[in-house]
Amino acid sequence: MLHSRGESAKLLKMLEKLKDIFMFREGSEIDNTLTPPTVTTGSIIWGILLRSAIIISITTFVVMFLGKRELWWFSVFVFWFVVLYPAYKQHYKFHDRIKKLQTNTLCGKCKFFVAESQLCSVLDEHIGLDTIPCEGESWEASPDLFEI
Repeated sequence: MLHSRGESAKLLKMLEKLKDIFMFREGSEIDNTLTPPTVTTGSIIWGILLRSAIIISITTFVVMFLGKRELWWFSVFVFWFVVLYPAYKQHYKFHDRIKKLQTNTLCGKCKFFVAESQLCSVLDEHIGLDTIPCEGESWEASPDLFEI
């Protein structure tokens, strides 16, 4: 059975939406140009909480209501592979992306840049590779810019 291009595009869009719902997105270099960015520290933590709640709910249901008390340990492995490892990968990629953003932009070298949220704390706006919220007028050198 052959699918048309429209159906496969809809399927891919639906899969991306499902991926976003469960917060398995890892972010990419495209996030450096998006304002607000897709992946931040807060979105990574939200994903951890959401996936943890789902795992705990499913484990509670299996253990309490289905009487499969011997399977509780299985949730530890599921927790690692569904919650902790994806969060670790997300944070690692996010940290690398922010380092690149800090070296390639004026905002990244400013003392008002908040790396955890990719945010200018003076104007409370997200920055990107082509977005400088203050146009450079509020820029002040970061103290660690002069460290050797």
